Amino acid sequence: MATFLYKLGRSAFRRRRLVALLWVALLALAGVGAASASTATSSSFSIPGTEAQKAFDLLEERFPGASPDGATARVVFKAPDGGKMTDAANKAEVNKAVTALKDGSDQVASVADPYTAKAVSKDGRTAYVAVTYKVSSMELTKETRKALEKTGAEARDSGLTVEIGGDALQAVPETGPGEIIGVAIAAVVLVITFGSLVAAGLPLLTAIIGVGIGISTITALANVLDLGSTTSTLATMIGLAVGIDYALFIVSRYRAELAEGREREEAAGRAVGTAGSAVVFAGLTVVIALVGLAVVNIPMLTKMGFAAAGTVVIAVLIALTLIPALLGFAGKRVLGRKVRKGKQTSEKPNMGTRWSRFVLRRPVTVLLAGVVGLGAIAVPAASLEMGLPDDGSQPVSTTQRKAYDLLSDGFGPGFSGPLLVVVDGDKSAAERTVKQIRGLDGVVAVTPPTANKAGDTSMITVIPKDRPSSVETEDLVHSIRADSGDDVLVTGATAMNIDFSQKMNDALLPYLALVVGLAFLLLMLVFRSVLVPLKAALGFLLSVVAALGAVVAVFQWGWLGSLFGVEQTGPIMSMMPIFMVGVVFGLAMDYEVFLVTRMREAYVHGERPGEAIVTGFKHGARVVTAAAVIMMAVFSGFIGSSEQMIKMIGFGLAIAVFFDAFVVRMAIVPAVLALLGHKAWWLPRWLDRVLPNVDVEGEKLHKELAGGATDAGPQDPDEERALVRV
Repeated sequence: MATFLYKLGRSAFRRRRLVALLWVALLALAGVGAASASTATSSSFSIPGTEAQKAFDLLEERFPGASPDGATARVVFKAPDGGKMTDAANKAEVNKAVTALKDGSDQVASVADPYTAKAVSKDGRTAYVAVTYKVSSMELTKETRKALEKTGAEARDSGLTVEIGGDALQAVPETGPGEIIGVAIAAVVLVITFGSLVAAGLPLLTAIIGVGIGISTITALANVLDLGSTTSTLATMIGLAVGIDYALFIVSRYRAELAEGREREEAAGRAVGTAGSAVVFAGLTVVIALVGLAVVNIPMLTKMGFAAAGTVVIAVLIALTLIPALLGFAGKRVLGRKVRKGKQTSEKPNMGTRWSRFVLRRPVTVLLAGVVGLGAIAVPAASLEMGLPDDGSQPVSTTQRKAYDLLSDGFGPGFSGPLLVVVDGDKSAAERTVKQIRGLDGVVAVTPPTANKAGDTSMITVIPKDRPSSVETEDLVHSIRADSGDDVLVTGATAMNIDFSQKMNDALLPYLALVVGLAFLLLMLVFRSVLVPLKAALGFLLSVVAALGAVVAVFQWGWLGSLFGVEQTGPIMSMMPIFMVGVVFGLAMDYEVFLVTRMREAYVHGERPGEAIVTGFKHGARVVTAAAVIMMAVFSGFIGSSEQMIKMIGFGLAIAVFFDAFVVRMAIVPAVLALLGHKAWWLPRWLDRVLPNVDVEGEKLHKELAGGATDAGPQDPDEERALVRV
């Protein structure tokens, strides 16, 4: 592989104009596709194999046109102090709003009058109008949303408190200026690392090009493939992080090759042949982790994983081709000013060398400190409670959160998450079900059954006592299902969230086994070792559990919550553990591959185990540190999102990268390798014969080059002119 990538790097360097033109053309093509594509109108959410999904499917079959999964809105009214919603003037305003809602859009399926639907609180101060739509929230037009907001605004003018809840106003999450700040921090880190604006600009430029191609492609295909807004957010997050990192490693190795006196084209070839091999396998681990999300069998999650994996593939291809091409244009400006002026830099040991020697002197102490420290941080993970966020987790400034609070105060917290019970039977079966549910604990109200035209299916609305995301509401759903037969199904947004969480729990171990197993085999190919991949996997598990502990402490317990903009604590998003396993595992293996391949390279070339560790840190620690800080900066940028889910993902990934890069890879890994010595690189002979030699460390390449099999060759005219300009 190293030989092939070496030739690819030299070819891209030599034909840099063609390579750059091809990537610009791809970006333009993707941009045109995104601009000309029809606006995505649907982002369906289904959970195959769950009871909630079976109930939705049954409703669509037996209640044609009812749109059980259509968007909903609740326009909540509260009378001024001393007044009631039953007062004539207030009642007239509500009736006016009901009429306006019915006439506001042809996407409206029904509007319930609160005075006939018994939607007025016992104290008479609060009432709500329930609006259902024919289409999902993502299919609502801007005109429909504006009509809803206009109705609320007009009602407020009368002196009433009016807020709107439900998913009808659900919009694309806003991330604010955090992303820009994250990229700015990445730029500063790159400048400090390289001491050259040109060298720092290359990873940023190529990462932005890669993300631009990826996001434009997703936008172009969003309507066809039914992709939601979260898909683009994830692809941006992952694409920026790995795009910068992969380019960073190629540029860093290129500068190292130049420092050893090699010609520019030769240096580009060697950089892609050695560091590029690590990039390929690091990218493969990320792709495996993201594509592996398909085992959960939730279409939305599968699409998110494949889209993000596609962005990673683009980042790898750009690092292997566009980076060496741009290095050809950059000339020697990719080097720091002192190096360009011929000034000798100090040969004193750098921080990586000093740290690795410290670890070699005290491996047991460092190992224990790292393991015990992460273990302590992981303790809150034992109290992990999972669910999906509801309007109660929205920022207090939003109308959805205010509507949620008004409903909770006036009717009880359960009104914000009603359960929909579907009875596959006649009227008598439905009435028996109603009677049975009324006898359960945690039920506030049960509506009379609504039958379809054929009279063979009925819908029943159940109002829980507690908030939608509470453990008590989850217990109630399980009780209804346990006490009823196969002909009674529980669905609705709350039940769907519960089933989603359960499915994520059930898929976690199989997913973990698949991803870690495949990556273990991949790392055995890379390192020609059994113990190094095993150590890498165990270290990852330690860092991801510690990261989950930190997430629980902040978002569930509220520790330092105000620092991260957490206004409402609650259960952790149910996809968070499996999502962190997927994404963090891929990123963690990046650091493992980049850092340890340099150690493996030194060991293969004759250095003793301890010397190889020092060599690996001497050349790789600074770059891995920069890569980790960049990833943390990019992920932290998403903490400023208005959406709790995006905020939680950003925090979780940032803290996981910190733990894995600085505690596991920088401390625990060298300590374990120091204790193992030569055994770290042990591989059974039979396995050595079976495994193909992919030559990631470039041993075969070095032998070929040393033997004169490949020569740098003359500089091409473009390069000569570039050197003259420099």
